[in-house]
Amino acid sequence: MSLTDEVLDTVAELRETVANLHGELTRNALVIWTAGNVSARVPGRELMVIKPSGVSYDDLSADTMVVTDLHGELVHGELAPSSDTAAHAYVYRHMPEIGGVVHTHSTYATAWAARGEPIPCVLTMIADEFGGPVPVGPFALIGDDSIGRGIVETLRASRSPAVLMRNHGPFTVGRTARAAVKAAVMVEDVARTVHKAFELGTPEPLPPEDVDRLYARYQNVYGQH
Repeated sequence: MSLTDEVLDTVAELRETVANLHGELTRNALVIWTAGNVSARVPGRELMVIKPSGVSYDDLSADTMVVTDLHGELVHGELAPSSDTAAHAYVYRHMPEIGGVVHTHSTYATAWAARGEPIPCVLTMIADEFGGPVPVGPFALIGDDSIGRGIVETLRASRSPAVLMRNHGPFTVGRTARAAVKAAVMVEDVARTVHKAFELGTPEPLPPEDVDRLYARYQNVYGQH
């Protein structure tokens, strides 16, 4: 697939953005070694930018980011794309509103995934960001669309931008790659806090009507608009 100069300019900007966002994963201690990945949809194109497979975070740069189509086929770049490319691509094909996808094996969120247990909505922060419990997706093997199907099926039934794929780890989505990274940071934070709460006792879930009010306020009023 040949890319026009306009598309190449957009891709160059996204490669820089995605490379920088991988730094947020390490700064927030969400990844180890070469695990984890961030991707971004190329607006208006059936393309995405994603981390290459098995490359150290210290060696990541805009130039190492790769471009694939939304079936995971390499379009631009010198390196093989992430082993999670098929999952990211499936999300983009089936959730057109999504502009960014992130996967980590962050410790506490992955521990909840190992238990196959949703993170209950026992904090206002969870209501704000996730609109209810953080759901668990089905177990699926890496390598084809199975993980992507599980992500999409689970998130379509939830307001959450995060899903804990059973026995695997969290995937997060957002309208931008940066929003998806924020969700990855937030899901690890609440996973840790709720784990600590259960060590002290049994926290009570927030009433659904309060969750709805908190979610609406945070999504529509909080911050600069």
